[in-house]
Amino acid sequence: MPLLRPLMSLAFTALALQSLAAHADITVKIGQVSPLTGELSHIGKDDENGVRLAIEDLNNRKIRIGGQTVTFVLDSQDDAADPKTAVTVAQKLIDDGVAGVVGHANSGTSIPASKVYSDAGVPMITESATNPKLTQQGFTNVFRMVANDVRQGTVIGTYLVHDLNAKKIAIVDDRTAYGQGLADEVEKAVKAAGGNVVAREYGTDKTTNWMAILTTIKSRQPDGIAFTGGDTQAAAFVQQAQKLGLKVKFVAGDEACTPQFIKLAGPAMSNDAYCTLAGVPPAKMPQGPEFFKRYQQRFGVPVQLYAPYAYDAVIAIASAMQAADSTDPKSYLPKLRTAKLEGVTGPIQFDDKGDIRNGAITVRQFDQGNWSDRTVVR
Repeated sequence: MPLLRPLMSLAFTALALQSLAAHADITVKIGQVSPLTGELSHIGKDDENGVRLAIEDLNNRKIRIGGQTVTFVLDSQDDAADPKTAVTVAQKLIDDGVAGVVGHANSGTSIPASKVYSDAGVPMITESATNPKLTQQGFTNVFRMVANDVRQGTVIGTYLVHDLNAKKIAIVDDRTAYGQGLADEVEKAVKAAGGNVVAREYGTDKTTNWMAILTTIKSRQPDGIAFTGGDTQAAAFVQQAQKLGLKVKFVAGDEACTPQFIKLAGPAMSNDAYCTLAGVPPAKMPQGPEFFKRYQQRFGVPVQLYAPYAYDAVIAIASAMQAADSTDPKSYLPKLRTAKLEGVTGPIQFDDKGDIRNGAITVRQFDQGNWSDRTVVR
């Protein structure tokens, strides 16, 4: 008996340790990638904050997966809106062992980075990259939270011609995958709506002097301009257009649909300025007003653009993990593809390519110092 008692004690201890291990907390890394430096850093930080708020909410809920309480942690990377950097940080996230990725924010970074995630079998959900090519590559792990540029470009072109009665349209883009791709769709829509594209010009995502392009555009006597680029470039564009005395209906794409555009453009803003948002306004989101209030309280700044969609991307990943009862990307990916849940922004359900179903486009107009929602197109 003396020898048996230590053996029994050791066996009991081993079983107890196994039981504790089975019920111990596990840590799951969620990657986030956006431009955290450079001219788009305010948008990148907005997305990062959306992910951070979702992770905090999930951890407060203490959800259990595979019999264990999960602690989610944020692994945030800066791709500086640069395609090469995007590939590098995508590989870093894979090496870090992330279970899922929210991002990238831009089309030009999302498209090359998506192959890295596909090769590793890790799901990525972009909150804002709108170029259709992203989900047309045949990857089963790539998802998009907002309507793509085919939808957005169609709305911009049609709205200019039909709603704003602009028949002679100039189109300007920033030559990024986002800007050029959206401009192509705008051109198709303008022509389909019966309008005439009188100028097709472009700069870069770092252009600050648009005077030469604006002079050319002015000579074509347009009554409408579509601009597909960032808010910093859009602000410089409308300021310089004002100096030239160019008075036209102006519609910018979603990357310029920010409070920052209004702030930078200053007195150059007028009621002839519009923008489109690839999504719905706060008032149309089921949990929008509450989310925007919580976000402001938590971070001390207002939502810039796509933070609610970044938040919902995290929730979709966590919900798929719960449905699969696994944090293994290969196990929960099928559940993500068939996800059907209600998020802050509305219903979350993906089609067979990974695009959000029934993605909406909101048209906004500058009015009394802010963007005022004019119409939501579904």
